[in-house]
Amino acid sequence: MERGDNNVTLFSQNHSITIKDCTELPSMVHSPGLWNYFRYGTVSYSLPLLQLQMILIFAMTQLAHYILKRYGVPKFTSQFIVGLILSPSLLGRLKILKNVLFEVNSQETIGMLAFLGYTLFLFVIGVKMDMGMINRTGRKALITGIACIVLPLVVGLAFQVFFRRIWVTEEEASNLPFVTAVHCVTPFPVVASLLEDLKILNSELGRLSLSAALVSDMFSTFLTSLATLTKLAKEKSVVSGIIGSIATIVYVISMVFAIRPAMFWVIRQTPEGRPVKDAYIHFIMFMVLVSGLLSDYYGQTFFFGPFILGLAVPDGPPLGSAIVNKFNCFISEVFLPLFVTTCAMRTDLTLLFKFDSLMTFYTCLIIVTFVTKLAACMVPPYYSKMPLSDALTVSLILTSKGVVQLVSYTVFRDNETMSDQTFAVTSVSILLIAVIVPILVKSLYDPSRKYAGYQVRDILHCKRNSELRILVCIQRPDNVAAVIKLLEASCPTRQSPLGVYALHLIELIGRASPIFISHQMQKKTVSNISYSENVTVAFNRFQRDNENAVSVSVFTAISPPKFMHEDICTLALDKLTSLIVLPFHRKWSIDGSIESEDSTVRTLNCSVLELAPCSVGILVDRGSLSHSTVSSEASYSIAMIFIGGSDDREALMFAKRMANDPNISLTVIRFVDSGGNEDVSSWDKVIDSEILKDVKLNNVGDEYVIYIEELVKDGPQTALIVRSMVDEYDLIIVGRRHNIVSPQTSGLAEWNEFPELGIIGDLLASSDINSRTSVFVLQQQKQRIATGRRN
Repeated sequence: MERGDNNVTLFSQNHSITIKDCTELPSMVHSPGLWNYFRYGTVSYSLPLLQLQMILIFAMTQLAHYILKRYGVPKFTSQFIVGLILSPSLLGRLKILKNVLFEVNSQETIGMLAFLGYTLFLFVIGVKMDMGMINRTGRKALITGIACIVLPLVVGLAFQVFFRRIWVTEEEASNLPFVTAVHCVTPFPVVASLLEDLKILNSELGRLSLSAALVSDMFSTFLTSLATLTKLAKEKSVVSGIIGSIATIVYVISMVFAIRPAMFWVIRQTPEGRPVKDAYIHFIMFMVLVSGLLSDYYGQTFFFGPFILGLAVPDGPPLGSAIVNKFNCFISEVFLPLFVTTCAMRTDLTLLFKFDSLMTFYTCLIIVTFVTKLAACMVPPYYSKMPLSDALTVSLILTSKGVVQLVSYTVFRDNETMSDQTFAVTSVSILLIAVIVPILVKSLYDPSRKYAGYQVRDILHCKRNSELRILVCIQRPDNVAAVIKLLEASCPTRQSPLGVYALHLIELIGRASPIFISHQMQKKTVSNISYSENVTVAFNRFQRDNENAVSVSVFTAISPPKFMHEDICTLALDKLTSLIVLPFHRKWSIDGSIESEDSTVRTLNCSVLELAPCSVGILVDRGSLSHSTVSSEASYSIAMIFIGGSDDREALMFAKRMANDPNISLTVIRFVDSGGNEDVSSWDKVIDSEILKDVKLNNVGDEYVIYIEELVKDGPQTALIVRSMVDEYDLIIVGRRHNIVSPQTSGLAEWNEFPELGIIGDLLASSDINSRTSVFVLQQQKQRIATGRRN
């Protein structure tokens, strides 16, 4: 083993100190075993030490977020708090942490790994960003995005010019413009992460905030690059600044006119539906590292190159989504927590108690820029007739702080642009804003309040011979045939037309911002990709086959599954629909066996049932709809099961529309309590009798309707009758009747597998029944009161 001596000289104001450091070669990487630690009380081997550090940080961040997430605390805040706990002012004082796990020589390795992780994080964020959003940005978002950085920057610079002579020295003042600029930026990754944590990414305010943040982020990136090159020219030479500027411009131009076309070439080389070749992905990751080295060599930060390269990669499938799928999980769940925690560990909270003039100045600067930014972000939306509470919500979202500000402050602290005391002040300000902003946004903005049922929108109250507006949701290609068959069965005519709004739901992969496309208004799709072509063709054909009786509008929503209900409910609200049709999450094969299940679709259906501004129907296609032959001469047998209540009345009204079709035979089966113990209000009984009157008299439409009454004493008897009649019909329509207790269904609720279908609907969709009969379950519009708060 060889030893190398390194002499490190540290300079203070009065004298220099030389530290002699011994380095052992070859480096000790692999440990001979855990027993070595217990014998000597140290971990001298770099790999086991790194593993222990990562395990401790990962375990603590996961535990902290598990505890804090129930209070609405975002992941970033949990990771930041863990870093403060491990800092020298708290647990970092312990000997095992200070001298063993996080001793000075080991911090370089974990710091390098965290730095690499943040670089990859910025690259992936660049991949997710849709630059085309800038062209689609409205005037309100554009003005808000520019104002939220320009006004606080101008006010902040003016503040430091007027007051720096009182509180700071000339040397400290020279770095103030760079620190002030960081206070004023609005990073897109921070805003997108906050909106996702608050579950308002798809809301109207969420989309406005994302657009404004994208504009502001691009503007701030330009200003930051310009400031970095100016600082380079000041510290080294004007020639170095000029060379750095030319290199930066050449790099950006090469990304736009060389690398981005090359990325589109990769997409063209990838067959539709096939994954991108690994060789292309590997070469792109190689370019990420090279771009970081180039940007650092020419005076920019190491992060600049990978971020610009990420912007050059087309977002979404196939290339953008392939990169995100491969790297996003490990980067977001391992590297990023590691980076945030190690940055926060640099904070020494004890320095906050040593209040001096510099600390006073920075505290005032942070407050001034924050208040100015809050006002600058609020004025444009409010001037555009947005309610004051919503305008304030947008401004709070855009003034939030996160990982981007933290890394900027950390870089300033490491290169001595900022003192440890100032770093502690700025770090605490990030934590306070990251904690307070989500709480205030939740209290001010409830995206579900606009769905409150102030206006009745259901089938029952739809005027006779007026247009029935239906929003149909498409999750899979096989949903199209089943939905169109259902719409055809509803008998659209010139006297009783249908207004159909087809919404194709696509999972957001490889993008940070959701996309909503109207194919009627669309001239050119995003990135020249044709979305929902098969859906559009099928529904346009349906419209041509029912000319003057059906109007069709097709939309595409690309968003995370957990936020898709926002797109559905918002479109239903805007188009004044009376019914939303959702596909069931379970798919059956032709032979009647279960082919697949999708839990995300089920979660989506439950969310829509809870928030919908109109009636909702869940279509359970067991093969009779999607695999049937659509013919004008083919007969179709439909049954409607009626027990009583608002949902059953809604289902009956939909079934009555079908009775006008000569090729459809409708049977209404009413289950009546044989013991007369039914706990139903007299008013409900009157309404039920009234709505069944024309059915009993066979006065529904022009065709013959069969009416049957079955006397039952309990749920098992009802189940027995339902099971016996399943194979006699192609489609059975039922009401959901959620949480309604009646003798006809007593004893069945305990066996209810899917509450979203109700008791009878769940019975008909059960895997125990081997049948191809499809089921349509309806829930009448729920009249809710807007509370102004989110649960």
